[in-house]
Amino acid sequence: MSQPPSSVLRRWLVVLAPGLALYLAPLPGLDAGQRHLLALFAATIVALVVRPVPMGVSVLVTMTLLSLTGTLPLTTVLSGFGNGTAWLVFCAFLFARAVMTTGIGVRIAYFFIGRFGRTSLTLGYSVAISNLVLAPFVPSDTARGGGIIAPIIRSLAQALGSEPGPTGNRIGAYLTLVGFHCTYAASAMFLTGMAANPLIAEFAHKLAGVDLTWGRWALAALVPGLCTFAIVPWLLHQLNPPDLQDTEHARAHAREKLQRMGPMRTAEKKFVVVMFAVIAGWITSPWHGAANSTVALAGVCALLLAEVVTWNELLSDTKAWDALIWFAPLLMMADQLNERGVIGIISGAMFQHLHGWPWAVSLAVLTVSYLYAHYGFASMTAHVSALYPSFLGAALAAGVPAPVAVWPLAFCSNLNAGLTHYGTGSAPVFFGPGYVSQQTWWTLGFIVSAVNLAIWLGIGLVWWRLIGLW
Repeated sequence: MSQPPSSVLRRWLVVLAPGLALYLAPLPGLDAGQRHLLALFAATIVALVVRPVPMGVSVLVTMTLLSLTGTLPLTTVLSGFGNGTAWLVFCAFLFARAVMTTGIGVRIAYFFIGRFGRTSLTLGYSVAISNLVLAPFVPSDTARGGGIIAPIIRSLAQALGSEPGPTGNRIGAYLTLVGFHCTYAASAMFLTGMAANPLIAEFAHKLAGVDLTWGRWALAALVPGLCTFAIVPWLLHQLNPPDLQDTEHARAHAREKLQRMGPMRTAEKKFVVVMFAVIAGWITSPWHGAANSTVALAGVCALLLAEVVTWNELLSDTKAWDALIWFAPLLMMADQLNERGVIGIISGAMFQHLHGWPWAVSLAVLTVSYLYAHYGFASMTAHVSALYPSFLGAALAAGVPAPVAVWPLAFCSNLNAGLTHYGTGSAPVFFGPGYVSQQTWWTLGFIVSAVNLAIWLGIGLVWWRLIGLW
């Protein structure tokens, strides 16, 4: 749906104002080239937040301006498309398409619900586990949560006589909250769980010299992540208890759906084999030396050769190509900001008051500030692009050991999505039907965020110490 001209104009003014100010006004410590690069990057991030045009258009315009203004040579502007991280994200979107086209994602969700959904609480845990199992293969919380989990939740709620309005709290509100909060928690569990996680890994490597491989990310998230999955469905059950406690009917509904689907089709079986091989390749990458992106590309080739996904389906996957087009230049600009010293200068200026504090206190302050800054963002990718480098740089400048600094900020780049009904792409999908009021959504979002901070900064730090990450 097209936006009214006045709305588009206002959005463009919001984008251009900070960009022009940074481009024209001198800034202490930055030369003209650094300032111009920062201005165009800042304007791009604002454009990703307010969206006067699609994200790909904004980034394409920025690429052109970087070259036209002589801020960067064209070869550098285009270098992001040679970055393996961008292709890892591209491949992950194609895996997500295969999850949906084969129907394996819906089958997995109904399997857990049919097996464990005896009460409202165990039904909530079934929704959570379904999300967790799908997360390594579906890097978009919008595709996973909004495209798979949310429709199943709506179907279950309706089957149990719960509609938005007077019967909303019968079961629909609880399932909606569990589905949403476990969607972004699952994103935090895997490098391929959210589109911007590979971008975080790139920042961690470039700025801190820490390699966040697929296996290392999954291992680091294992204990705090499982704690979140154990606590949050129960917590939401206590804070917003559903009226319906016995959900045996939901099990029957899920089993009926599975029966209609029939036995696993050949395409589903092929997908499962390929994805187990891909995950094995990611986990063992320190031994065989193949990059995560190489393993992912091999997986895409296997899916194409096995005809799980056709070439025409790959070409028609607009989300995958769109992600590649806007994500690769963001990587390039982030690299250039780091290589030209811009991130170091800005981080030092913004957080100089942290110098002299104990590093643990500095890390806690930065992590909490980073998470709650998401009230001002409607995209996890925009948040990561705008703030992760500077907050990581500030943590390093404050004396936080690099292997420690990267993890809390990385995980909170996912956990921050639960604060509002607009903080990530799946949030409006879950919130939209109207099972939960905005006040309840925000209140519970804040409570869950505080619990997550306690888990990931408390248990997380101990776990990372035990497994030798710092």
